[in-house]
Amino acid sequence: MGTNIRLVENPVRPFSVHPHKFALWLFLVSIIMIFASLTSAFIVKQGEGSWLDYNLPSMFWFTTAVIITSSGLLQWGYFAAKQDQFIKLRILLALTIVLGLVFLVGQWLSWGQLVSMDVYFVGNPGGSFIYVLSGLHAIHLVSGIVFLIIVMISVLKNKVHSKNLVRMEMCTTYWHFLGALWVYLFIFLVFYH
Repeated sequence: MGTNIRLVENPVRPFSVHPHKFALWLFLVSIIMIFASLTSAFIVKQGEGSWLDYNLPSMFWFTTAVIITSSGLLQWGYFAAKQDQFIKLRILLALTIVLGLVFLVGQWLSWGQLVSMDVYFVGNPGGSFIYVLSGLHAIHLVSGIVFLIIVMISVLKNKVHSKNLVRMEMCTTYWHFLGALWVYLFIFLVFYH
């Protein structure tokens, strides 16, 4: 009885995802569901009438440019991490953190612009929704800044490098998601406010 041994040059590997990345993707899906339901409720409530008519705060344009820029800088930082360019990585992470904070200050100033236009959180649902959408996004952005700081500490301890990129990949994914989410909300508000 002979044994047949067959070598497979390119074996099929089962699909696998790092458990932390999988958890992040589940978290992102839950955020998508929250904002999809809020924007749907916005459209339904707007269709009922008695909707407050107002202009979007001009600061929203600025914060949109800031978040897009920060996303580009973080992607550049990710490429620097892949090439073990640690000084460049630290600078780009720091700039992304600063732009994240600038975004939050810009959103706060946007709320001030809304108040100056007599658009308040309580009262007309047209005003309430803009505070809820931008405020909920800002809360998630705070978590993104915390994540960036955690990654920065890991970089400073030399724990992020070309052979250990999981944390950097997750942070970059989350930050890009937050940027894309804001761009979606901004475009939504431009067309539906």
